[in-house]
Amino acid sequence: MHTTSAMRLRSAARILLGTTLAVAGVSHLTFARSDFRAQVPDWVPLSKDTTVVASGVVEIALGAALVSGWKRRAVGAIVAAFFVAVFPGNVSQWKNKRDAFGLDTDRKRLLRLPFQIPLIGLALWSTSSRRRR
Repeated sequence: MHTTSAMRLRSAARILLGTTLAVAGVSHLTFARSDFRAQVPDWVPLSKDTTVVASGVVEIALGAALVSGWKRRAVGAIVAAFFVAVFPGNVSQWKNKRDAFGLDTDRKRLLRLPFQIPLIGLALWSTSSRRRR
């Protein structure tokens, strides 16, 4: 793929990921708040609601940073780390058999877990500035 085309594709992916993160962050604070509480592991020292609100604010900020292109590579690494950091919540939802987001069976909750890997990869790929050989 031509370098310019590759950069356009990366930019589009970065903006899409950023927009998705921002919308998810808003949903933490509004209509999906109870669903997100189902993902908070019991060992988190904050209340479930405080954790959901804080993670929503972080998602909005990360989404805005991705969309703006500000410090692209650093933000991409932080977004990837964020996806790693929230993964225990997905595991907790599966392990504790908590229904949320239409994930109402162990199978659905388990099948969701591997999707964190492409999100991490997308955060890193969409914010990189070099072609890989």
